[in-house]
Amino acid sequence: MFKKVSTVFILGFYTVFCSAQQVRPSKSSEIYREIKTLKQLPKVLYLAAHPDDENTGLLSWLINDQNVETGYLSLTRGDGGQNLLGTEQGAALGLIRTHELLEARKLDGAQQFFTRAIDFGFSKNTTDTFKQWDADSITADVVWVIRKFRPDVIICRFPPTAAAGHGQHAASAVVAEKAFKLAGDKKAFPDQLKYVNVWQPKRVLWNTFRFGGVNTTNENQLKVTVGQYDPQLGMGYGELAGLSRSLHKSQGAGTQSVAGIRTEYFAHVIGEPAKTTLFDGVAKTWTSQGNADIDQSLDKIISTFNFNNPDLSLPALLALRKKVMELKDEDLKRDKIKSLDRIILSCAGFMGEMVTNQAEAVAGDHYNFRLNLISRAANSVVLEDVKWLSQSESFNRKLSKDSLITIQHDIQIPADAALTEPYWLAKPPVNAATFSVPNDTLVGLPEAESPLNVLLGLKIGSEKFQVKLPLSFKKLDPVRGDVVEGLRIVPALELKFTQPVYVARENEDLHLSLNVKVNSSKKFSNGKVNLMYNEERLGGADLSSLNEKDFTVDYVIPKTKLASINSSRLQLDANFIAEGITYNKKQILIQYPHLSSLQYFAPATAIVMKGDIQSKIKKVGYVEGAGDFIPDFLRISGIQVDVLKDEDFYGNIDESAGNSNQNKLSQYDAIVLGVRANNTEKKLGRWMPFLWSYVKRGGNLVMQYNTNQDTTVDQLGMYNFSIANKRVTEENAAVTFLNPNHKLLNFPNKITANDFKGWVQERGAYFPAQWDAEYEPLFEMHDTDEESLKGSTLYAQYGKGNFIYTPLAFFRQLPAGNVGAARLFFNFLSAQKN
Repeated sequence: MFKKVSTVFILGFYTVFCSAQQVRPSKSSEIYREIKTLKQLPKVLYLAAHPDDENTGLLSWLINDQNVETGYLSLTRGDGGQNLLGTEQGAALGLIRTHELLEARKLDGAQQFFTRAIDFGFSKNTTDTFKQWDADSITADVVWVIRKFRPDVIICRFPPTAAAGHGQHAASAVVAEKAFKLAGDKKAFPDQLKYVNVWQPKRVLWNTFRFGGVNTTNENQLKVTVGQYDPQLGMGYGELAGLSRSLHKSQGAGTQSVAGIRTEYFAHVIGEPAKTTLFDGVAKTWTSQGNADIDQSLDKIISTFNFNNPDLSLPALLALRKKVMELKDEDLKRDKIKSLDRIILSCAGFMGEMVTNQAEAVAGDHYNFRLNLISRAANSVVLEDVKWLSQSESFNRKLSKDSLITIQHDIQIPADAALTEPYWLAKPPVNAATFSVPNDTLVGLPEAESPLNVLLGLKIGSEKFQVKLPLSFKKLDPVRGDVVEGLRIVPALELKFTQPVYVARENEDLHLSLNVKVNSSKKFSNGKVNLMYNEERLGGADLSSLNEKDFTVDYVIPKTKLASINSSRLQLDANFIAEGITYNKKQILIQYPHLSSLQYFAPATAIVMKGDIQSKIKKVGYVEGAGDFIPDFLRISGIQVDVLKDEDFYGNIDESAGNSNQNKLSQYDAIVLGVRANNTEKKLGRWMPFLWSYVKRGGNLVMQYNTNQDTTVDQLGMYNFSIANKRVTEENAAVTFLNPNHKLLNFPNKITANDFKGWVQERGAYFPAQWDAEYEPLFEMHDTDEESLKGSTLYAQYGKGNFIYTPLAFFRQLPAGNVGAARLFFNFLSAQKN
């Protein structure tokens, strides 16, 4: 599994998360906690399947009350979920959730780890899960994290049984137990031992729970009281946990900050049972390791710590560093020196940043940077030298107390600098369930450390430190103030189709446009743009004298050429060739207020949907739900889409002119409710009567899936139906047509079994379980060895109009360019035209 690579370890300070773009001192209360944590030897690894599975209340207590170094290992990055913020799905959503986890960890203080497993969506049991996940590969990743982090106690959020509620949840418990057995075995994954030593945790526990109607706790289980008030935080650990968990914004996981103590329960899984505490039998102090002098030094530092003048602790901390450096246990020494150096620089009030005014840079180009440094300690911090990537410069300059110094320096980005993107997205995945990692030693990390760093040589007292400052971008935002983010390396030239999906009309030429963006200061004198399908050139353009930074190239694919391609879904690739170099990347840039800018690159592609795709509608009203691509897809298909607002239902009505709410809504051939609109649109309760009236007067209302959590409206339809957590997760599950002659299956497109081929991730979720007799179900489907479900689409006529509730996963199929799903969706929208 592990490939040999050249790795250089620098024993010294580095930031907790590689995304940090400044080295900044911690608050006094945080320094104090870090010193107390330095005194504790146990470690805890909490393990589950997804972002937001972790028990943040327990993590907060372990770190801030027990002062135990704690990490959360999420097997996946949450790639298969639904996004409540925007239209990102798949890898892009996983990137968002990775950084939401990192923001949460900044609050509660835990470390964060991942495996290479891809969240492929809901699975119902471990059998389904391990059909896609490679159990050995994921187990190897968990063993690697255990050997590298070296926890004494592993705590699982879920059991390996149906009580876990999700196949991936249960699988996390299965993998945890297997990894526990193998982590201490030299014969297991021996390639890892080039970099880490074997490690045997003391035990694995299951953190039992009460979720909804499921109670897995028992008074005979090990119990721990958490949630206590911490005056240094100004809140209880349950309150801190609520703030931390609420940072999972893409999941709508806002959580109450609950004050007061509560009991956590733990069941024994494997290893040495714990009778009274989580840490029974675990060496907790330095004295138990034969280092009583370190314990004594830390006790004195803690008892004399001055919150107003933390730099007074520097002499004792520097003396302690000498003692820790003498440890024979290299793993323990590396861990503790890392923490101790962070504490020392914080006590010195040291801040450093290496910033430029540009957010993006191109390999080989030059940029002006500012090195800003300051120390607030009475004892001088000395800047001995700086390594500017490839050049070194000596300074031997004392940093005067509380005086900022700025050093200007021109830096050339190395010609071979890699593009800035997550390491797990730099290459295509191994398969649909496993990311490809270019360097196996990266496994477990939330993200890779920036390869572009200025290296400072500092001296505090008689001790020397090396501090890495990543090349960063800094700007003043009028709303957010100072914004400091990592410098993003981009290609010299990028390409991107103006649309991700095109719909080809029968017997018509297809018109496409490609945006070309030049990022480099270098001038491209000429180049050739190529449009490819299956490595065949469909068209292109020869360009010269490219003086513009951004321009558009238009293409026409003749209808005869389209007709000759025997496929209903085409993936087109574009590239630009200049001076022997091929450029074929498009930037995916994700920006939300609660996160730093996130970037990765994908091939410059577009999907063309061709075939018999009929639509009989021209104008659609859309009620926005959780972010989805459907409004854009409808516009791409030539349909006018208006996002409905308050005034569209009951505002600005002139009755004397004959204008009414109903007349205003009646202009739409169909009105569509976005996914989870009943969970996200809080005005829906006021709007529903108008929508029902719209249907009664002859309108066509199509409602997509909703969940039962945080709902706005109790009754969604004109007739009652109840939503349940029933779903079909097998995207290729057989579909039975209950009434093949139904108008929704015959106009304007004749729907057959072929239209359910090629679906991605799932058929649908949150199917209705019960419904009034006025509803007619259209399909029957089920996962392997499960009951048949008929709630994937319900149809009812109401007055002169139609109501359709469909939890089928159109929000996933249409961005993927699934022609059959588009044909079915257009039938639903065209119901009133039949």
